[in-house]
Amino acid sequence: MTRIAVTPVQVGSLLAGEERLPITVHVIEHPEGRILVDTGMTSLHEAVADMEPILDPLDAQGFDVSSVAAVVNTHLHFDHCGGNHLFAGTPIHVQRRELEDARTLDPYTIREWVDAPGVTYVPVDGESELLPGVRLVPAPGHTRGSQIVVVDAEGGPIVIAGDTAVWFGELDDPATEGQRLIRALEPSEVWLAHSDEPWRPR
Repeated sequence: MTRIAVTPVQVGSLLAGEERLPITVHVIEHPEGRILVDTGMTSLHEAVADMEPILDPLDAQGFDVSSVAAVVNTHLHFDHCGGNHLFAGTPIHVQRRELEDARTLDPYTIREWVDAPGVTYVPVDGESELLPGVRLVPAPGHTRGSQIVVVDAEGGPIVIAGDTAVWFGELDDPATEGQRLIRALEPSEVWLAHSDEPWRPR
């Protein structure tokens, strides 16, 4: 089996109620190319000022944005697509329904961040293999067009979930179609966008 590594990178934090949550993106090191899952935020915006974002964008961390062969957006909420502009010209894979909703529904996201200059989307319809051992799988719940990334690994699948689950308890006791799908995959670990550590089955 091809060895594929998943590494979390914290790119900021924001307030959810009274709790400050990390904003985490995930780098997949694949023999055929580096994949980035979600892009975080690179600037502040009045629409989300109440969440008091603190930002540490990838480009400010010395991350080589040119090393990324493909980007995946799990969904297009502002804290997941706000760095898409850093990857102008790099294919960004997102479910077609998610892209349509982000462009047409209000309030949904910060639309100018979705269609920033030079951003190129690859609309995905349903399940798709991005590279050998890396699949994009629709996981509705957080949004209608949310998707997860499933990485084949020796000990069982590794899932990058975006916001399909925000807290571990949502995977302990799944309530949405996407959460139930993740549990049905019997993953060895699940990386969430707002946690520093992966969820693992008990």
